[in-house]
Amino acid sequence: MIKENQKYLNRVQIALDLSLVAVSMGVSYWGRFELLDGIKILNQIQMLQITGGAMMLYSFIYSRMGLYQPKRKETLFKEVMEIFQSNGIAIVFLMVALFFFKIVDFSRGQLVIFFVTNITLMILERLAIRLILRHFRSQGFNLRHCLIIGANEISDDFINRVERNKHWGYQIDGILDNWIVPAKQYRGYPVLGGIDKLVAVLLNQYFDLVIIALTSEDAEDLGYILAQCEKAGVKSSIIPYYYKYVPTQPYMDDLDGLSVIDTRRVPLDNWFKSGLKRAFDIVFALAAILITSPLMLLSVIMIKLTSPGPVMFHQERVGLNRKHFMMYKFRSMHVQTDEEEREQWTTKDDPRKTKWGAFMRKTSIDELPQFFNVLKGDMSVVGPRPERPFFVEKFREEVPRYMIKHQVRPGITGWAQVNGLRGDTSIEDRIAHDLYYIENWTFAFDLRIIFLTVFKGFVNKNAY
Repeated sequence: MIKENQKYLNRVQIALDLSLVAVSMGVSYWGRFELLDGIKILNQIQMLQITGGAMMLYSFIYSRMGLYQPKRKETLFKEVMEIFQSNGIAIVFLMVALFFFKIVDFSRGQLVIFFVTNITLMILERLAIRLILRHFRSQGFNLRHCLIIGANEISDDFINRVERNKHWGYQIDGILDNWIVPAKQYRGYPVLGGIDKLVAVLLNQYFDLVIIALTSEDAEDLGYILAQCEKAGVKSSIIPYYYKYVPTQPYMDDLDGLSVIDTRRVPLDNWFKSGLKRAFDIVFALAAILITSPLMLLSVIMIKLTSPGPVMFHQERVGLNRKHFMMYKFRSMHVQTDEEEREQWTTKDDPRKTKWGAFMRKTSIDELPQFFNVLKGDMSVVGPRPERPFFVEKFREEVPRYMIKHQVRPGITGWAQVNGLRGDTSIEDRIAHDLYYIENWTFAFDLRIIFLTVFKGFVNKNAY
């Protein structure tokens, strides 16, 4: 049923997208030649030909870029970035086509109007579809009916996430497990029996998806379960019992037919991606230094007026590949001994802070000199926050997977920081967010974090 619904939804989206391309072309024609110039250069026949060609081109590119894949688990921001990327590629091909067919009267102004209008309308369309689908799912429609095999910590984690994300539209209709029978319910969901009842359950009840959440003790049943799901024509997904130790997007290697899972996927190991990120860092850091120079000059004056001592504060931190570097900050505390700097954690109402320093820390102004660290290559604009060597040695023994954060350049801001994990907050939660960032890095993800930093990340109640 869910597959049929998705087919109908895709057809509706394709029809709407093609309509929006046509509307955007009409708006660009009207805006360029009616509103601005009042002179019609392109006639209506030419515009219809261009519009028809653009509709075919955009339909092909949207399909290739994955805009018609299911989006129920994808954030709106990610879908918006996909729309920008797809339209950016499409407009380039459109310009090449206009040049190739020598349609010189389709002006640059008209292209800009078309590009902006089409993106705006598409974002509004996808937002409307999300709101409509969310409403229907809340009413019991367009749901993905699930059967869970396994009642344990793994299935608990899946259930918790489904309950937190109602917009996914997952409905748990039953659970099979050998160890909780004859219990009638588990976590409020019906227990349909043990694993030996799988054939009868699949025969008598419809499911869109079977979630296999077995522990290592029950792994011997996996082959039987997969065979029965395939026999019944039901899609199945496996949550491996070792899911906490592999990335969300694992890389599979093939050793002469033997599948091997890479336990740590780092997209930035790719030289092109790391080069793209580094180039962006340099451009962004230069722009940030230029824009914030008046604020940095004000900070220098205020530090000198409110506290004796140097303006800048240099502190040793651990960065990429566990290499040490000196991180720059505006000094926000009274001058301390080397021992205090190395081993003392900043706390709320810390008496070492100056009045201006407290304001700078609260608003992150003290972090601005780190853009010079970015230019030097010690840091990136976005990445896990670097820590002092004393605490790195402490946390590497206490916090699982803590040292993985050093596989990428540390950042001025990061996924943990924009989620409120600054100052006196859980180290474990910070590392979980850092690992998610490392394993799921994209250029669009960096832009999202920068956007969130600008609008909610500068001022934080936990930043001491």
